[in-house]
Amino acid sequence: MSLLSAILPVFRVYCMAVAVVLSQLYRRYRHGFSLPAFSSQHGSVAIVTGGLSGIGFSTAKHLAKLGMYVIIAGNNERQGQEAVKQIKEETLTSKVEFLFCDLASMKSIRQFVEEFKKKNYPLHVLINNAGVMMIPQRKTVDGFEEHFGVNYLGHFLLTNLLLDILKKTGSPNHNARVVTVSSGTHYVGELNMDDLQSRHCYSPCGAYAQSKLALVLFSYQLQQLLAAEGSHVTANVVDPGVVNTDLYKHVFWLTKLVKSLFYWCLFKTPDEGAITSIYAAVAPELEGVGGCYLYHEKIIKSSDVTYDEDLQRKLWAESCKMVGIPNVINKVIPT
Repeated sequence: MSLLSAILPVFRVYCMAVAVVLSQLYRRYRHGFSLPAFSSQHGSVAIVTGGLSGIGFSTAKHLAKLGMYVIIAGNNERQGQEAVKQIKEETLTSKVEFLFCDLASMKSIRQFVEEFKKKNYPLHVLINNAGVMMIPQRKTVDGFEEHFGVNYLGHFLLTNLLLDILKKTGSPNHNARVVTVSSGTHYVGELNMDDLQSRHCYSPCGAYAQSKLALVLFSYQLQQLLAAEGSHVTANVVDPGVVNTDLYKHVFWLTKLVKSLFYWCLFKTPDEGAITSIYAAVAPELEGVGGCYLYHEKIIKSSDVTYDEDLQRKLWAESCKMVGIPNVINKVIPT
């Protein structure tokens, strides 16, 4: 790997992070961050991946406050039960539970879906939130590069396995919703279809940005599939911004120092970071609206490459091969 190929992804990701932080500062001191008032969501069921802490925990907590029955999907039983207990205490509701799901394992994802289906619950909202960030090079149990495997492929498989329930749950007046959490780093991400596992040139920043780009491409292709089928399900992508969570364990020491000193003004809190996810999950103005990229509760343009339908199809087809599910795109969406 050349020095330039190692430095470029780092430069791009950190430049994007600075741009996002500046936009957040402007928003904080001009308008502030506040969750809009939403009507009761009693009777609805949501799954939130990565709900043990950070943005996912805050998302699960606020959905529970709105009256949703929330299933937290996570890879740590003890932390999961603690999260459930805390949410119950803070929201005074019993409508939350934990189910084990390790997104780094295709077997675990399939077991999670089987357990969920045994409960015979409907599914109104699926929030694909969990992720890892800028970790050293390592593989999942299935042999996938971890950013690509956890952030993207795990959610790709989970969503596809839950589509039948989402479709049964959605109705003309109340569409089911798939909300996928990406990142502003997708703007500087590059998708290498010949090396999706980053075997030949690994960069933690590059691998992270690629996984977030893949999530946007997947969501747009999913929306096309759902619309072509006439399903009452929508798929949207959200960008939470730069948020003060535990994901910064592997970033540069200088970044950690800046975070420790200035998180209170530069970074969003987890509750603030969760606002756009919650908005995408329940906002009445988004009823029946899909294929959008949301930032600060507004629809904005994602990177140009995310609208490349040929690339969307190629990634979907390759992803189906990787996780071992049929590719129905060509049967449903005409080329």
